[in-house]
Amino acid sequence: MDKAVRVRVSGRVQGVGFRYYTCRQGRRRGLTGWVRNEPDGSVLVHIQGPQAVVEDMCHWLENGPPSAHVVDTRLMPAPFNTELIDFDVEY
Repeated sequence: MDKAVRVRVSGRVQGVGFRYYTCRQGRRRGLTGWVRNEPDGSVLVHIQGPQAVVEDMCHWLENGPPSAHVVDTRLMPAPFNTELIDFDVEY
């Protein structure tokens, strides 16, 4: 069963390559979605795909890449977007 979620990641997550690492992790897992910086200093990630794989990606986001320091992750339900075909950085 496919699932879609959004995850707001807070901490030292901007200016450390977080978006690019997230894209790489999403693509490796075969997920679709996007990641973008938010004005408040957090990063917002839209993830969709098989439920178990989405959950695995959410678990990765709890730590992020080595250059980041994640303080909090907040999961939110999201609508499934059938138009997404890749995992990209949004600007």
